Amino acid sequence: MAKMNFGGVEENVMTREEFPLEKAREILKDETIAVIGYGVQGPGQSLNLRDNGFNVIVGQREGKTYQKAVNDGWVPGKTLFSIEEACQKATIIMCLLSDAAVMSVWPKIKQYLTAGKALYFSHGFAITWNDRTGCVPPADIDVIMVAPKGSGTSLRTMFLEGRGLNSSYAVYQDYTGKAMDRTLALGIGIGSGYLFETTFQREATSDLTGERGSLMGAIQGLLLAQYEVLREHGHSPSEAFNETVEELTQSLMPLFAKNGMDWMYANCSTTAQRGALDWFPRFHDAVKPVLEWLYLSVKTGNEAQISIDSNSKPDYREGLEKELKALRESEMWQTAVTVRKLRPENN
Repeated sequence: MAKMNFGGVEENVMTREEFPLEKAREILKDETIAVIGYGVQGPGQSLNLRDNGFNVIVGQREGKTYQKAVNDGWVPGKTLFSIEEACQKATIIMCLLSDAAVMSVWPKIKQYLTAGKALYFSHGFAITWNDRTGCVPPADIDVIMVAPKGSGTSLRTMFLEGRGLNSSYAVYQDYTGKAMDRTLALGIGIGSGYLFETTFQREATSDLTGERGSLMGAIQGLLLAQYEVLREHGHSPSEAFNETVEELTQSLMPLFAKNGMDWMYANCSTTAQRGALDWFPRFHDAVKPVLEWLYLSVKTGNEAQISIDSNSKPDYREGLEKELKALRESEMWQTAVTVRKLRPENN
């Protein structure tokens, strides 16, 4: 385990050089790993484990997603089973269902959590708020987590490109004494770049804050606000979209992802420098109170409860589709459809 300096703060980090794939295979050589759920994270993690030479099976209910697993090469009766049968066969149960699905399927999973097994998550939600979810694991198993910092699609794509998606890891419960080895071996096995230490509570709290904040909620709110201001002052949809979204995502994001925002500030026009330096504190001061409010709502379990209550409604899917339809059909994102078609790579 290496100590790495992040902005003056030391953190525990595990790299693939320190914990090579061969070591991971040796640790898990006698384990049967069952990936439960084949939705967002399931395909990427299971396929990467399979390609890396681990003994992995998939547990999935029959239906459209089950057929996707078959199309990906999982063989019914050999490497693809019902959730119950996969859990029974496994020594490590990787619970990669959605938060709502975990709650509904938990009774099926729990009956197979026999002494010495490991229960693995890629999100701390179900355990952190188990007073609300009902997911209370037995005391005689390991409870562990590896949380890739991105989608399962990104995890798989980067793996196939020979790269790795960074992941956090945590041990909630160590019954066997080998929970940490199991955790790190799985983290390497699924194709992580480097692994950094966290807790179930910190992962769940930061994840929900990020989704509602800069990763999705806040960025949509900011983009929409700027787009609306430009449109309301007479700018065309194309101009408003290009100045708000297209330049950000196609030109600037790749650059500051590679080199940092400090580099971006140092390598733009003097007019842009002056404006950015003057205005970022104003945005910071306006937005930080909202993020403090958001973090408190997450930490107290309020956001978890909202999610649980919403997902439990019988008409949840219908209501969700209406909201997503409104977003999809908004002028800004319909403009995006045309702009994407006009990109040089599409012509």
